[in-house]
Amino acid sequence: MHLARWDLVPDGEPIETPSSLLLPVRHNGVPAMLKIAREEEEGRGGALMAWWKGDGAAQILARHGEALLLERATGSRSLAAMVADGQDDEASRILCSVAARLHAPRAGQPPELVPLPRWFEALAPAARTHGGLLAQADSAAQALMADPHDVVVLHGDIHHGNVLDAGERGWVAIDPKGLFGERTFDFVNILRNPDAATTLAPGRFDRQLEVLVAAASLDRRRLLQWALAFAGLSAAWHLADGTAADLDLAVAALSLRQSPF
Repeated sequence: MHLARWDLVPDGEPIETPSSLLLPVRHNGVPAMLKIAREEEEGRGGALMAWWKGDGAAQILARHGEALLLERATGSRSLAAMVADGQDDEASRILCSVAARLHAPRAGQPPELVPLPRWFEALAPAARTHGGLLAQADSAAQALMADPHDVVVLHGDIHHGNVLDAGERGWVAIDPKGLFGERTFDFVNILRNPDAATTLAPGRFDRQLEVLVAAASLDRRRLLQWALAFAGLSAAWHLADGTAADLDLAVAALSLRQSPF
């Protein structure tokens, strides 16, 4: 149906994720990606990408219901590969520059977004159940959200796999969560990506913390508090799903070691 609507030609194997169906296609001879949302979150992200109009994010070529046709980034560079090649600092700076474009003020009302207090609603009950690091994370989250600084439209999941090389257009973001809240929140996932081995390598967390503070003009203490808060939230999600939260708990501990709050 969508192939016919937009006169699309399949250009690769379909990809299935828990939240969406994807198919590489060509649209008027140009590489594109057809994405069919399976969850409300994906639909919200598509609306936000349309609002960004290709400034820092992949361009939306067409939308219809749950279907999205978007620019397919075909550049050869990869931020995860850069990290593996010893360019971790540069990859983090690229992520910061993309985030700055997404956070910039722009004309027009944004689509419906999820405020950070609602995004974090699973943390408090998990903290009451499990205590320990989750309780400390919840305490940090509550303090941050009671006094938010520099509130902007947030991507919500900026990391090495969600910022792609679009060739002449530079680096572009995909797969936003569509959140609204303190700007600093959008940098926490950089500290915990591109993989657990990198995140937990000796000295890496400390080094990238300083790179982010300098590159994005962040308050170091608040970045650490957000890192702790989100590690707790992610751990709460994993525990609810019955999956391992080892990385989240390790990131929480690293955040507390840097600043015990």
